[in-house]
Amino acid sequence: MKPKTILITGGTSGLGAAAARAFAAMGARVIFCGRRLATGLQLETSIRADGGEATFLQADVTNEQQVEQLVNETCKLYGPPDAAFNNAGANLYTGPLEQMTSRQFSDTMTLNLTGIFHALKYEIQAMKATGGSIINTASTAGVKGVGQGIAAYVAAKHGVIGLTKAAALEQARNGIRVNALVVSAIQTEQWLQNVSSKPGMQEKIAAAMPLGMISTVEDIIPTILFLASEQSTYITGAAIAVDGGITAG
Repeated sequence: MKPKTILITGGTSGLGAAAARAFAAMGARVIFCGRRLATGLQLETSIRADGGEATFLQADVTNEQQVEQLVNETCKLYGPPDAAFNNAGANLYTGPLEQMTSRQFSDTMTLNLTGIFHALKYEIQAMKATGGSIINTASTAGVKGVGQGIAAYVAAKHGVIGLTKAAALEQARNGIRVNALVVSAIQTEQWLQNVSSKPGMQEKIAAAMPLGMISTVEDIIPTILFLASEQSTYITGAAIAVDGGITAG
């Protein structure tokens, strides 16, 4: 990865933070963003203490101007990014569709889909002259219906995959590859906190996985590194499942 420049959104915790550490450990120059200033600066300091090169820039992907500034600052520091990992997203509402408010639906779509659009828009503008790789975090909820009260999230993640494919076709001749990462439940700190209040839930989810276990960030990171590298130069417009087999049937 040396001396590649990698831009990561949603990089202050979970999979994004793990990706920031992994890219930096391989010699990349990492710029990552998130909404939480103190958390971002703490991770930046930690990566640098381990010998990596990382810069935290506070930005909210739902704010187009902040995303534009994020990409502009990245270009000022290191030039156009060689790869981008658009990871910001979360389910904001759980409950029956008929009880969901328009605001809850809109907020979920804005974070998970419009946020990806904002990132893609300015990353593509920056990469057009040089090419590069863009990886969008989707979900198993983006390739199949999920009847667990997360209709807005399902709709948004289906949209992420559609947007990924459209962007990949538009940008193929510009040397910009765009792929989506289809992941299932990941044992991040936030995810574990959410399920800890529901006794037996973690075991139930693990039992439903074909491999019989829930993924960790270490299970996902190698695919992200691969998609950002020259080893994947003939892969674009793909929705690549790293999901323990859950979407196989």
